[in-house]
Amino acid sequence: MSILSDVWSDVRSLFFVPRCAVCHTPLVAGEERICTLCRVTAPLTGYWREADNPVLERCRDLMPIHRASAFLFFSHGSGWRDLIHGFKYRGSWPLARMMGEWYGRALAESGLYDDVDVVIPLPLHPLKRCLRGYNQSEYIAEGIASRLGVGVDRHSVCRRRYTASQARKARRERAANVEGAFRVVAPGALAGRHILLVDDVMTTGSTLMACAEAIAKRVPDCRISIAALAVSRRELGVKD
Repeated sequence: MSILSDVWSDVRSLFFVPRCAVCHTPLVAGEERICTLCRVTAPLTGYWREADNPVLERCRDLMPIHRASAFLFFSHGSGWRDLIHGFKYRGSWPLARMMGEWYGRALAESGLYDDVDVVIPLPLHPLKRCLRGYNQSEYIAEGIASRLGVGVDRHSVCRRRYTASQARKARRERAANVEGAFRVVAPGALAGRHILLVDDVMTTGSTLMACAEAIAKRVPDCRISIAALAVSRRELGVKD
């Protein structure tokens, strides 16, 4: 059976060449989903190594947050933008898990997130999850949690109100759109814990902060940190 599997794998490789999810060049032996060159030249923020950084400053402008970071800079026209859209809109969820593991290794190496107790993915409304088939933030959270050695809590916080996409909304509209959208259904499970709230892309921070605020109101003795896979340079006011 293994011989047949090997033959089938060889046949598939002749017709379906695996390509880098960022630059779309063919992958070589030892490369997985993202080529070596793209990994080396990735627009990493380095913010996970800094106790104080622009992401934390943005979050603290809105509410008290313990730690905050983002892994990549997100920009239009970038292959990394295509990668994120791939697992957000085109079903490439294994990429989300892989990126979460990469990010999680960085968080673990920094030492700033060693006391995280639980990772919570930003919830999707049940209707949106049904339409998409999955929540990409859950896969990112799984990857991060696996490297931090903690669990993922998918049930203590829910999205109780369906909201329109934030993509084309102005800053004030984004905040109003997600106001009251989240609810903590199991505050006891989060009491006294250090929570790492995870999402794929942070633009203005309105959605993440709306969720964090809902948690803080119901669980005042917890600490909340933020981990976004990608962040907008423009929104942070950071130059290239």
